[in-house]
Amino acid sequence: MSLDSARPSRVPAGLPCWVEVSCLDEAVTKQFYTGLFGWEYGVRRDPAAPTGRYWIASVGGTLTSGLYQRGSRSAPGWTLHISVPHTASAAEWVEHLGGTVTLGPMAIPGRGNILHLTDACGAPVVFWETPEDWEFATDQPNTFSGADLNTHDGVAADHFYTKLFTYSCRQIGDGESVDYAEYLIDHTPVLYRYVMGAEYGRDTPPHWMVYFGVDPARGADATAGQALMLGGSVVVQPYDTPFGRVAILADPDGAVFAVIDHSRTLDDVGRAEVDDPYDD
Repeated sequence: MSLDSARPSRVPAGLPCWVEVSCLDEAVTKQFYTGLFGWEYGVRRDPAAPTGRYWIASVGGTLTSGLYQRGSRSAPGWTLHISVPHTASAAEWVEHLGGTVTLGPMAIPGRGNILHLTDACGAPVVFWETPEDWEFATDQPNTFSGADLNTHDGVAADHFYTKLFTYSCRQIGDGESVDYAEYLIDHTPVLYRYVMGAEYGRDTPPHWMVYFGVDPARGADATAGQALMLGGSVVVQPYDTPFGRVAILADPDGAVFAVIDHSRTLDDVGRAEVDDPYDD
């Protein structure tokens, strides 16, 4: 049995359904993303947040992401949410498959139920039993475009997620010099997994890299320049991939994310989105 068979859900199990960023200074972080992506923010009550506040961003009237002030002992960063039909069942499966529940299941007023965990390879992630009025803008400029699980243990990651969500897993790197795979639902890729190569230090913790699409009229290069002007930083300069032109950025608090212009693709199937752009 997998989570897919627990009960029918408006959002299919295993689908990315939300992203959120933790920060030190809410005002500074909101100003950064408003300037970079044009997001507008509204606030809601959240008993799980240290301040009791949870900011929800939107663009064009559709919700794009969340923002909250981090605790004193946690690091800033973006977190991926994946849809589950029932958080209580998910908690049992997480432990059974080698993950660790860190918070929940917890009901959030008006927002369904959440479960915080680290997966079997050590990457933090949130499972979300979404409410009936769930909405999440994707696949348009300035919205979520995808996510890579960057791990040191591809076998553990693949076992955890394919057993939990019955994803099919397909290698799109060569499996040796580039170990890069996609997780699919009904033959459609929904998430990606990358075994970190030499461009990452051995002490780099497993993590999800969240991608946001950018308007081709602006592109990844101009977006990276704008991030600098807004007080952020460029972690990896823009580079071309088979999926589009990518830049890896950080907000003023140091939370790392990526932007991608899907209109500019590199016809080279041997490279992953997270390949080292300086490797000649």
